Amino acid sequence: MKKLFIMAFAVVATALAPNAFAQKTKMVGGAPMYPTKDIVDNAVNSKDHTTLVAAVKAAGLVETLKGDGPFTVFAPTNEAFNKLPEGTVATLLKPENKATLTKVLTYHVVAGRLSAADLMAKVKEGKGKTELTTVSGGKLWVMQQGKKLYLVDEKGGKSWVTIADVFQKNGVIHVVNTVLMPK
Repeated sequence: MKKLFIMAFAVVATALAPNAFAQKTKMVGGAPMYPTKDIVDNAVNSKDHTTLVAAVKAAGLVETLKGDGPFTVFAPTNEAFNKLPEGTVATLLKPENKATLTKVLTYHVVAGRLSAADLMAKVKEGKGKTELTTVSGGKLWVMQQGKKLYLVDEKGGKSWVTIADVFQKNGVIHVVNTVLMPK
């Protein structure tokens, strides 16, 4: 009987292990990202995402990203925003450019909770790439090189996922190293 219990426990533990691992707290921008908090409540603590947080606030998207979701967010770092031509971020943050800013930010969001494993499976199904429709209505293509994922935007720009699977209570964040641009 004891052996049967141990075997049953091992089967249950194995079945639950991937989910437990997926919910692990990760460090992003020097701060823990708690799977029990929403996307915004975690992002505000990352020193690597201050520009993104300011942009989300300027676009009026805070309440949306605090909502139930689930969302998959490809979150550009400050360094990614710094790659844009000089003055671009300041221009986008102006109130008169809110619509453009909103389009750029929602181009980084996909409905649903897509882990790196989910994305890799879709890439495999798609024979090397998969197309995602963003919340803004644009298209992104996900591809894989070795064990790394990268995205290609509608203008042909390429962005690598540098930190994958930062799970939140309302979705998942994948940190990216370049701002993705819609048409």
